Amino acid sequence: MSRPLRAFDFDSAIARKPGTSVVKGLRAGGQEDPDFEAVSAEHDAYVAALRHAGVEVQVLEPLEAFPDSVFVEDPALVFHEGAILLRPGVGSREGETAAIAPVLRDRFDRVLELGAGYVDGGDVLTTSDRVMIGLSARTDREGAEALISSLAKLGRKGEIVHTPSSVLHFKSDCSLMDDTTILSTQRLAESGVFSGFETLIVPEGEEGAANALRINDTIFLAEGFPGTLALLEGAGYHLATLKTSEIAKIDAGLSCMSLRWLS
Repeated sequence: MSRPLRAFDFDSAIARKPGTSVVKGLRAGGQEDPDFEAVSAEHDAYVAALRHAGVEVQVLEPLEAFPDSVFVEDPALVFHEGAILLRPGVGSREGETAAIAPVLRDRFDRVLELGAGYVDGGDVLTTSDRVMIGLSARTDREGAEALISSLAKLGRKGEIVHTPSSVLHFKSDCSLMDDTTILSTQRLAESGVFSGFETLIVPEGEEGAANALRINDTIFLAEGFPGTLALLEGAGYHLATLKTSEIAKIDAGLSCMSLRWLS
């Protein structure tokens, strides 16, 4: 008998190569520009890791007009049942949705569009029984409610939650470890949004590690977080660490660089 499908079971993904303009990508703080060659190398290693974990990856060409277009998760959501085109909450990223739409229509029978408001995919966490939508500076309530309606058409349940005001995206501070466990920062866990889940709290000073990524039986974790690495290894997870020091200068996380689904 085959095992039940899990929220982190994937065999297909879409990624996009960074353009040279990526060095001018958006960032919340005053970080220096990343080095383009280093960003490209980190992205190549990320795609290779996805493939090693059993995922077929379609890599799209760069979009020089959109410095942040390497973060393909923000303009769309994908599921086994279909895709949803989103509306990123920053004006400079609006054209990314139109650019990725033909790719998704070629891969999915059902492609829905967000009817109103704004949603960044970085604010959306898919679990086994719900899709959590974090309100933030990039995702508003109107967009979250419209997304819930679209999710219902795909047979999925959406739930609106809140992102701490100091956090860029909901998933900047959390990630799914398994069907019952969330890796989270203390500040997000304290909000009570993960009622019903077991939470693993990243050590103080390692908040950036909370954006890990579970792909099948492997958890991707950014390098440089020894406390979180020990925490997850102690919990019995299989981990692969990836270098993200350059791309992190433009607020990148491991989840935002791909769209993943089970075909």
